[in-house]
Amino acid sequence: METQKQMLTVETNVAAPIEKVWDYWTKPEHITQWNSASPDWHSPTATNDLRAGGSFSCRMEAKDGSMGFDFGGIYDEVTPHQQITYTLGDGRKVDIKFTAEGQGTRVVENFEAEATNSLEMQQGGWQAIMDNFKKYTEAN
Repeated sequence: METQKQMLTVETNVAAPIEKVWDYWTKPEHITQWNSASPDWHSPTATNDLRAGGSFSCRMEAKDGSMGFDFGGIYDEVTPHQQITYTLGDGRKVDIKFTAEGQGTRVVENFEAEATNSLEMQQGGWQAIMDNFKKYTEAN
């Protein structure tokens, strides 16, 4: 019997138009600049085939080279400037919504928690990445 997976949510308001937010979220040259949860980690490479059935992958590594992993999945649905849904390699689902709000953009990401790390750790890590995205997008 399959158990219901715990959904977690992270979100931010970015002071940038939705077209810029979409580009910075989806283009590999930008993803590698913001996709990390702490200053001692980075994403040296990213690939993105942004379409239903397309795949994406980001290499996430400690800057000292002590550990790293690939984070990726397959897109289920892509509605430009509105929504992205995908399935991670381990089968978990992620849904991201982009909403224009005045001069800015609200980004809300819902994701199924995994069983290894605490919910608090997962929430904190994904929110830290979201915060890095906001900082990078607003600064560039």
